[in-house]
Amino acid sequence: MAATHSLSSAALSSSSSSFFSHSSFNAKNPKVSFPGTRFRVKCVATSQDSMTAYKTSVPRNANMAKLQAGYLFPEIARRRNAHLQKYPDAKVISLGIGDTTEPIPEVITSAMAKRSHALSTLEGYSGYGAEQGEKPVRALIGKTFYSGLGIEEDDIFVSDGAKCDITRLQLVFGSNVSMAVQDPSYPAYVDSSVILGQTGQYEKDAEKYGNIEYMRCTPENGFFPDLTKIPRTDIIFFCSPNNPTGSSATREQLTQLVQFAKKNGSIIVYDSAYAMYISDDNPRSIFEIPGAKEVAIETSSFSKYAGFTGVRLGWTVVPKELMFSDGFPVAKDFNRIVCTCFNGASNIAQAGGLACLSPEGLEAMRGVIGFYKENTSIIMDTFNSLGFNVYGGKNAPYVWVRFPGRSSWDVFAEILEKTHVVTTPGSGFGPGGEGFIRVSAFGHRENVLEACRRFKQLYK
Repeated sequence: MAATHSLSSAALSSSSSSFFSHSSFNAKNPKVSFPGTRFRVKCVATSQDSMTAYKTSVPRNANMAKLQAGYLFPEIARRRNAHLQKYPDAKVISLGIGDTTEPIPEVITSAMAKRSHALSTLEGYSGYGAEQGEKPVRALIGKTFYSGLGIEEDDIFVSDGAKCDITRLQLVFGSNVSMAVQDPSYPAYVDSSVILGQTGQYEKDAEKYGNIEYMRCTPENGFFPDLTKIPRTDIIFFCSPNNPTGSSATREQLTQLVQFAKKNGSIIVYDSAYAMYISDDNPRSIFEIPGAKEVAIETSSFSKYAGFTGVRLGWTVVPKELMFSDGFPVAKDFNRIVCTCFNGASNIAQAGGLACLSPEGLEAMRGVIGFYKENTSIIMDTFNSLGFNVYGGKNAPYVWVRFPGRSSWDVFAEILEKTHVVTTPGSGFGPGGEGFIRVSAFGHRENVLEACRRFKQLYK
């Protein structure tokens, strides 16, 4: 038995540093003993220089070096954490990152729990699934969101979220394409373009990357770009309802966009992750527009509908009619990327997706969305009462507040410092976001009400 419990001095001398860093050793208690043979530990100091002196011969991806600072939302989290260190007793309210806060409805979680438990039985166990998603899930997504639009079950690819699919689509397109994005827009479009090598260097004075067309969206143009002034690009990223501005495109505007893409032979990547928040007759899918199947891809997600930000489930629609310039179907290349880079969405998450799209699940999701939209109204009413120009809100869980002539990061810092509320600086979404902040409606009701009380105290 002594041999079983003994520790060799050779093993300890090679790993003594890691051994003590992970032990519960108490330096204040000198009576520490180890069973088995006695040993001596020799500690050898290692300088930081010698630890980092060795380098491989592998060059860094030069495109990674183009990226500016950190990705927006981790940077906000870093500043929030620094604020908490400065004010450890402050009650910080986060209305910055668009993360849901309300519990997933039980009709959905119970379905996931049932599927999870079934995996512990011979009858219910399943391993790898289809990379494209389970057939019942694909069929129900088609029936629920694309009924009558000519989208078939095998046009739909189930995934672990829209953000992941954006990068997979970029792999399909490769580095030799030109790109256009709304300005402002969700940062993942631009950052994935940079990483793939589609862009030039960051132009600090202009606060944008070379070789990307920034389609300026402002209150003056109704947050829809003037397409007569936009040069042709291969790919057009478009989000409606838009993150961050909260604006949703009208049927007439999306018709212009589809016609613009068809005229130029471009492909639209249409992000509809907030479509269920639309409360008027604006289109919820790009495929409501005639001709869109020949020029568009649509990506979406359960994240902001059912609180699946951590569960991870989304989908992308790539119609068979969409072709590259040589006539090869885009869907076949996307399928190859999916099969190469992805093993399919979690079977437990897909059980949740089926439950989301049941009559009871849809009713529950609409209830959660209604709750967040009430939050949005509270936030909008607050800033309107303070005399600010406020946009969005009606068809999206985001409020876009204008601070003319001010740096959006300065406004972010002012609000955090004086109210302990986290927002999002508009410039993090592109140069067109300068002078704005985004306030998210994702929050517990008491936190939203308290944040609005603090906003009124600061800006009254």
